[in-house]
Amino acid sequence: MPSLFRRKSADLVEEPVTPVTTDEVSAARTRGYTPAKGRETPKRPGAGRRPTAPARPLTKEEAREQRRKARAEAAAEFRREGGPRDRGPERRLARDVVDSRRTVGTWFFGGALIVLVGSNQAMPPIVRLVSNIVWGALALGLVVDSILICRKIGGLVRERFPRSGERMGSLYLYAIMRSITFRRMRAPAPQVAIGDKI
Repeated sequence: MPSLFRRKSADLVEEPVTPVTTDEVSAARTRGYTPAKGRETPKRPGAGRRPTAPARPLTKEEAREQRRKARAEAAAEFRREGGPRDRGPERRLARDVVDSRRTVGTWFFGGALIVLVGSNQAMPPIVRLVSNIVWGALALGLVVDSILICRKIGGLVRERFPRSGERMGSLYLYAIMRSITFRRMRAPAPQVAIGDKI
């Protein structure tokens, strides 16, 4: 007895087939679907990846040499560019004002060393007297020179940067500290020669 629920093979063949349009296929796909292009997706370049570890560990001498080179590069960059406290047009102007003139401050530490030796109790009284006079002259010269530098910087900043938000006291101290540093040891390195007009 044939089963009531089984179809005949002829029924399956005669069943109508409905064609599917491309609009229905595209509607059935998700939004992020990308059709295949017939080739494998290329891999990302390794630019953003972490660098691979060296094949062998560094010896102590090689590690020391690397550290020495890194320190030398950092020191050269600091000498060239300076640090965060050296940034800004007002600071650049203050550096140029100091670097364009000879300052008493560059002679202050050398003079202080002479005074220290000359004021020793073992020295004759006339040497100690001269040392004290030199010390007083250096101190007075440093004060006068610092006042002149600050006045010049203040006038130039007000003239060239009228809307500057830089605190003038901080700028004056920055210029004075630079003026008592030996020219060859200043960082950033001087960009103007002595006697240049600012």
